[in-house]
Amino acid sequence: MDKRGSRRAQAVRGQRAASGGGSRFGFWARRLAIWGGALALLAALFLGIAVAFAARSLPSFYQLKATQAGQTIVVRARDGSEIVELGPNYGEWIPFARIPQVMKDAMIAVEDRRFHMHPGVDPLGLARAVYVAVSGDRRVSATSTITQQLARNVFLNSNRSLDRKLREGVLALALEAKFSKQQILELYLNKVYFGGGAYGIDSASRTFFSHPGTRLSVAEAAIIAGMVKAPSNYSPTADVDAAVGRAEVVLRLMREQGYLSAAAAQVDPSTVKLKAEKAQNSARYFTDWALPQLELLLPETSEPIEVWTTIDPGMQRAATAAIKANSPRGTQGALVSMDRDGAVLALVGGTDYVKTNYNRATNALRQPGSSWKLFVYLAALEAGYTPEDEVVDTPVTIDGWSPRNSSGRNVGTIDLRTAFAYSINTVAAQLGNEVGFGTVASMAKRFGITTPISTYPSMVLGSNEVRLIDMTRAFAAVSNKGASVEPYGIVKVTSASGEVLYAHERANSVQLVPDYVAAGITDLLQTAVNTGTGRAAQIGRPVAGKTGTTSSNKDGYFVGFSSGITTGVWMGRDDSRVVPGLQGGAAPARAFAAYMRYAVAKRPVEQFDTELKLPDWQLEPDEELLQGDPEDYYFIDEQGNLVERGRPAEDPGAPGSPDEAGGRRDQPAFGIEGEAPAEPPRGRIGDMDQAASDDFLNQATGNGRPPPQPLRPPPRATPRPGAPPPR
Repeated sequence: MDKRGSRRAQAVRGQRAASGGGSRFGFWARRLAIWGGALALLAALFLGIAVAFAARSLPSFYQLKATQAGQTIVVRARDGSEIVELGPNYGEWIPFARIPQVMKDAMIAVEDRRFHMHPGVDPLGLARAVYVAVSGDRRVSATSTITQQLARNVFLNSNRSLDRKLREGVLALALEAKFSKQQILELYLNKVYFGGGAYGIDSASRTFFSHPGTRLSVAEAAIIAGMVKAPSNYSPTADVDAAVGRAEVVLRLMREQGYLSAAAAQVDPSTVKLKAEKAQNSARYFTDWALPQLELLLPETSEPIEVWTTIDPGMQRAATAAIKANSPRGTQGALVSMDRDGAVLALVGGTDYVKTNYNRATNALRQPGSSWKLFVYLAALEAGYTPEDEVVDTPVTIDGWSPRNSSGRNVGTIDLRTAFAYSINTVAAQLGNEVGFGTVASMAKRFGITTPISTYPSMVLGSNEVRLIDMTRAFAAVSNKGASVEPYGIVKVTSASGEVLYAHERANSVQLVPDYVAAGITDLLQTAVNTGTGRAAQIGRPVAGKTGTTSSNKDGYFVGFSSGITTGVWMGRDDSRVVPGLQGGAAPARAFAAYMRYAVAKRPVEQFDTELKLPDWQLEPDEELLQGDPEDYYFIDEQGNLVERGRPAEDPGAPGSPDEAGGRRDQPAFGIEGEAPAEPPRGRIGDMDQAASDDFLNQATGNGRPPPQPLRPPPRATPRPGAPPPR
């Protein structure tokens, strides 16, 4: 009886506990619901008040019709002359009833399919935007509604901040509260930007098709509607193929959403007749490169501005003429020229800006050929070579790769200067193998190459794709005695009232290589023009430069400098097809010479500083030549690990222990910027496995009779005193 009573009491207590726990959960759930509902109500109330105030402050429909968006920009050359005026171009205002229905349908189909259903902000589109922001999945579309785009174009800027998006949403709701859908679409179609300075469909139609916007065909409407997403990419004058491809997307969406029948959607946008453009000067290649930088340089402003640039009108004309006159038939050409401080004096991105505004000087990625050897020889000179050192032109195989010389011959023992002047591939391959392909890549990055660099052996011959402006910058740093150069094109920006909104400040220059390395590479570059492959670049005064020709003559390069001006020239086909006879020492070098004769005509003749003032570690004549002071350099073991100074060795034969001669068994390491270089791949080099001759090595290492004057050993045979330990 007592046991049954006890069990009953326990059951009752359990039920009470369960009931109490359930009531606590329900209590907190009700509280959360109440607080959540209250917060949502307050948020809705706040949003309603914000929308109401915004709607009251909005201009009237007729005031919005009268306002014009866009910013007028006057671009001036370094002498103050006007290069071009860029700004809004407005056509006639087309009332809603006169706008072709196909234009309305095309714009709604591609930009806002639920335009007639949402209140200004599309909840589904908002959910997609939140998902993209949280997940980073760019495959999901998260475009703004037409009303939001109108609010942004008329009242806001294009910053992608959360604050701007919130204001955009409030203004979109206010626009929908104040205006009808027809008024909003009319405002949008007459104010949206279509590229080329054209605002509104009438201006776009006249700009691209030579007729008013009231006469747009189905294909033309599809092209115009497709441009809104990215006017610079989908403009038919910028890229016809891209514009046609985008128009086909618009036609498909119109068919899927019922705006066009399947038959009507089959029109071919590529058959649309485009307006023939008037000739534009090639300085537009320069402005296309320089003006986008204003977004980073200027505070937010929509007032008219004047942009004073570095471009020299006479040099720009000379550069344009040089490219047109020397480019082989069917090819394109590009040229970049900059002063010793990085100011871009001339920039040509192609042979005809009207036919194609693609900027090959700043955007195209092409192989530089042997002009890339600049970085190979810079690395070799920094590692200890000098222009007079003997090297061997001999067949070489590295990791299965066997480079060949363009002449098809090998000449045997020559000096480094001659090997560079005649662009001997086998020597460059051996040097790259000895100093390390990673070291060459690091040198290229140090001198301003911004594109990815592979470290396969063939990279020493210029197999990596680069931009012409980057290669020109690298050579300009050599001209600047090894100090870094930062290209720039904008000197200052002023408002209409003359207030200076931005003024260029010269970037801090960094010494990229020691003076003696800069002098050595200048010696080599000058020889390449005087007696080597770049003889066509001679202009009657000192010139230093390097040619470049890729396999099968697909690219021709010449980059060089004289009297403080550095100029790079590229020629080739956009489709990378073979160009018979195209070599860097031919057409590109001739174009360089034609331009540079004009560019330097009013500058004093400057002789190059090629005197090698070698550091002590290359000149010391006594027994310390090969050893130096152990405190002045660091060591790594066979596995590449740093051996600390003064650490006791575990056994006499272990790396790091003193040998009988008082030296060390460690491998001296001298890397770049504090990093120990990786051991280069071991290759099979004919009958010899180094670029330096055996006699030279014997003399340098003490195995042969010492030379009458001190000779420094080739790289990897001598530790470099003073090199910092790896971090």
